[in-house]
Amino acid sequence: MSLKINLLVCLFIFHLLAAASVRGHKIGIYEIKKGDFSVKITNYGATIISVLLPDKHGKIGDVVLGYDTIQEYKNDTSYFGATLGRVANRIGGAQFTLNGIHYKLVPNEGKNMLHGGPKGFSKVVWKVSKYVKDSPSPYITLTYYSADGEEGFPGAVLASVTYALKDPYKLSVVFRAKALNKATPINLSHHPYWNIGGHNSGDVLSQVLQIFGSHITLVDKQFIPTGEIAPVKNTPYDFLKPRKVGSRINKLKNGYDINYVLDSNEKMKPVGIVYDKKSGRVMDVQASAPGVQFYTANGVNNIKGKGGFVYQPHSALSLETLVFPDAVNHPNFPSTIVNPGEKYVHSVLYTFSIKK
Repeated sequence: MSLKINLLVCLFIFHLLAAASVRGHKIGIYEIKKGDFSVKITNYGATIISVLLPDKHGKIGDVVLGYDTIQEYKNDTSYFGATLGRVANRIGGAQFTLNGIHYKLVPNEGKNMLHGGPKGFSKVVWKVSKYVKDSPSPYITLTYYSADGEEGFPGAVLASVTYALKDPYKLSVVFRAKALNKATPINLSHHPYWNIGGHNSGDVLSQVLQIFGSHITLVDKQFIPTGEIAPVKNTPYDFLKPRKVGSRINKLKNGYDINYVLDSNEKMKPVGIVYDKKSGRVMDVQASAPGVQFYTANGVNNIKGKGGFVYQPHSALSLETLVFPDAVNHPNFPSTIVNPGEKYVHSVLYTFSIKK
């Protein structure tokens, strides 16, 4: 009898360990590098923690905000560098109806859901499925299995993100996902806080920005889209021609936090170009998504970051390419619904250069 009990106990422990090994992956930091261009990523939240590249004087600088330790990323509430999902940005009322079924999600911004909820894709450990460090085109692929019902979403989803370095000074980011057994909304993005002058160079208000979107999705006081799409002409949101980020920011309450409807219908659309005169760095963004959320780090206030540098409002900008916020509740917006058997792909390409 005792032998049987011991065997049962052993089997029980084995299954517990096996389950734990599937759920839990060791948190690490991984670097992909090409010459003097390098990117570091952690599989906690599939997060970009640094992007290093030279300025016009050849001096290497880190152009994304972030922290020195993984624990700080675990405590982070600003989504520094994180992958966002199952649905990036906001879902109004943390609810939606799909195929006649009403789903209530887990709110984490008042009554609304932001970036997938309190345990969104930014707060989980991803599996490192491929890591090719020594190659002319180094890359890393991270995967995450999101269970049916996670944060209230229907169906299981298998998601991945691949970070790859291309010539010259190009960072490719490709998000992929599959709905495994039920139709579900999927809208993956990520949240690097870019300051191409250097993460510790101060605010981005003097940097020059162009956004290739002539319309925005209007929002209410809680930043939930009303469903109305309005032109940017003659408003502070007009960046169709290059202008300084801070040129009209004083006409807004806190700063920019709005989704632009990209004008192009190409597969890879021009999104935006950022130029920092002091460093000479230029960042050109292209993506396959129909929209981009432009955010000027309005909520960043006295956050101690890398090397002890303290980040303040407008110390960075984000260009989060995505399907429009709250699309699941607006039939006039592009759809975020992915059915079983369909594949979701969202590609982003950052091209860095020097303008002397």
